[in-house]
Amino acid sequence: MIGGLGFQELLIILVIVLIIFGAGKLPSVGANLGKAIKGFKSSIGEDKPEELTSEQAAKTEQAQQTTPSGDKAGQAKPQA
Repeated sequence: MIGGLGFQELLIILVIVLIIFGAGKLPSVGANLGKAIKGFKSSIGEDKPEELTSEQAAKTEQAQQTTPSGDKAGQAKPQA
């Protein structure tokens, strides 16, 4: 039982896919589906922090530098 689908349901789905795509195109459909799943998994994994490139490091450093008024970038000035 895969994801709530039994053997009979999977067999019916396979027969429908064979009718729609034909036996000749079935390997290419499977390969394309595998590539799509692999790409999806890799895009989810990109959320993890990676080593910054030199351009990204320069932008981060520039954002952390102080502004001309002496306040750090992104910090609000205290109101009197």
